[in-house]
Amino acid sequence: MPASRARSKPAASRARRHGTAPARVVAQPIEPVVPRLFVSSSHLVSPRSRELSEFEFGLILVSNAFHRWVVRCMSAAGLKDLTPLEVLLLHHVNHRAREKKLADICFMLNIEDTHVVAYALKKLVGLGLMQTERRGKEVLFSTSAAGQEHIERYRQVREACLVAALAKDGSENARLGELAAFLRFLSGMYDQAARAATSL
Repeated sequence: MPASRARSKPAASRARRHGTAPARVVAQPIEPVVPRLFVSSSHLVSPRSRELSEFEFGLILVSNAFHRWVVRCMSAAGLKDLTPLEVLLLHHVNHRAREKKLADICFMLNIEDTHVVAYALKKLVGLGLMQTERRGKEVLFSTSAAGQEHIERYRQVREACLVAALAKDGSENARLGELAAFLRFLSGMYDQAARAATSL
């Protein structure tokens, strides 16, 4: 028999001639693909809501990114070495060009520690970015002309560096609005959970 024909015999024929059976190929079950969790604290993942842990990780990332952004944006606007809270307070006090009380500022921004806010406001007043006016027992805060100038430059930097990254056709705006409403809902949920934890 020519060598070429011997080599062309199926593997099963060769196995029978040598007294060995070919190995059977057993189909292995396909393992389901489990989505990977993107979390920072896997020990807190609940079987009731894995998504809540993913959301909290995203919240950590976006809050830190936002704080870094407001500081660098204000730095580009000419005010360096401000903390994220100080930048946010400057913007909020300027909101609607209305004078604001300490208690109202804390309430609006959902900040519990009034002493931290009071210290930051005092620093902003010292930098000439805010001014105060006493009416009876209340101290009212408002932005100064210098503060308003830096806020306007901040707005210009924000338009050029942040808003410009959004789609020009405005297609992302509706989703941003929905996310904003959902975040306000979650703020209430976490506040309620904090009250429940305090009562334990």
